[in-house]
Amino acid sequence: QVQLVESGGGLVQPGGSLRLSCVASGSIFSVYAMFWYRQAPGKQRDVVASIDSARVTMYADSVKGRFTISRDNAKNTVYLQMNDLKSEDTAVYYCYTKRPLPFSRNFRDYWGQGTQVTVSS
Repeated sequence: QVQLVESGGGLVQPGGSLRLSCVASGSIFSVYAMFWYRQAPGKQRDVVASIDSARVTMYADSVKGRFTISRDNAKNTVYLQMNDLKSEDTAVYYCYTKRPLPFSRNFRDYWGQGTQVTVSS
């Protein structure tokens, strides 16, 4: 079992910054990739950024150059630093990871509860 708890969302003006945190518990953290997703009202949930065990990162085109994902394995925490926020970044942001099922090639998905980010003047 893995528990993911996000924090750091809120209301920010366009051009502002926020840092989201996601603390993971219940499983070995450092060897697995971690992801941030977001879901705006009426839209599907899309991946924003990811970081693997070697700290290789990937970003959605819409956030490249503005968002930075990082991880602190000693704290079992993944971060999403969001700069130059735009109104279109308004969404619920979710932390995600997956773990292999025992004796199987399948994986189990784990999601946090989400944290609201609202960008508005």
